[in-house]
Amino acid sequence: MDSYEIAVIPGDGIGVEVVDAALPVVEAAAADAGFEIGTTRFDWGTERYLDRGEMMPDDGIDRLRGFDSVFLGAVGHPEVPDHVTLHGLLLPIRKGLDQYVCKRPNVLFEGIESPLRGYGPGDVDFVVYRENTEGEYASVGGREHRGFDHETAVQSALFTRRGTERIARAAFEAATEREGHLTSITKSNAQAHSMVFWDDVVAEVSEEFPSVDVERLLVDAAAMDLIRRPHEFDVVVASNLFGDILTDIGAQITGSMGLAPSGNVHPGDANPSMFEPVHGSAPDIVGDGVANPLATVLSWSMLFDDLGETAAADALWTAVTDQLADESAPRTPDIGGSAGTGNVAADLRSRL
Repeated sequence: MDSYEIAVIPGDGIGVEVVDAALPVVEAAAADAGFEIGTTRFDWGTERYLDRGEMMPDDGIDRLRGFDSVFLGAVGHPEVPDHVTLHGLLLPIRKGLDQYVCKRPNVLFEGIESPLRGYGPGDVDFVVYRENTEGEYASVGGREHRGFDHETAVQSALFTRRGTERIARAAFEAATEREGHLTSITKSNAQAHSMVFWDDVVAEVSEEFPSVDVERLLVDAAAMDLIRRPHEFDVVVASNLFGDILTDIGAQITGSMGLAPSGNVHPGDANPSMFEPVHGSAPDIVGDGVANPLATVLSWSMLFDDLGETAAADALWTAVTDQLADESAPRTPDIGGSAGTGNVAADLRSRL
């Protein structure tokens, strides 16, 4: 029997709750498909930071390299600034393991009502390919003259040809397998160096994919059009910052952040990828037992698919979609129900 070793970082807040609820479902799907998963938990996150002054140990990246994949619940704490969280755990892992593709599907499932009028099941179905290791999230810059009235902060975005080409190529390859339409998001009217460079590179890569129809949108127009005409999007490719913002819009128009999975993917075998639900640690509902575990289960589906275990991946995805389509099934408050995390997970298990 095949087996995989998965590093599990439950993290903070509801991350711990949804990870614990989803694991029995995930393990059952693996067993049904004829393989096993071994999990090693790491206590990395803001609680560790408050206790030891570090989000993860100095050798954290090296320790993760030995795993087949990584799963992250959520990170964040009201007493820890968000930039400490991001730069102390998420960005080091994404960059250290060269997880340059952030893949975020956005699907309006049957049984879920979009806040947009006139959209039904399947009418919204697009995937965002977000560049994940450079761009606006590069740690290039600094602050000078602290404490004086001329204190200065400089933050520079970093775009390399290699980084831009490879995310564009990954998005084009996805478009050839979907509807053949790709939308590239920039702000090249205002950012005449980085974003014009992005446009140029995307145009060059597009020549390798003549069957893909290419649309170019400024990020403000894209934000508007995701509300106005989301049904026309198929594959979206965007920089680190723009992809982050637009996928939050995507999660909302498809029903809930609690339904949005994601993967930080390193294509190939050199490094493990990391999968996580898009939602944060939600400190306002921690301990209430009502966190939605579905984004976590869908993220595990993406993890299994990345490992080549398509039967288990399909089983998890289908269990979620069947549950959402069933009017009598339990659902958490964020999608109109009153059930708890455990009830939803138990129902998923029964559907495998």
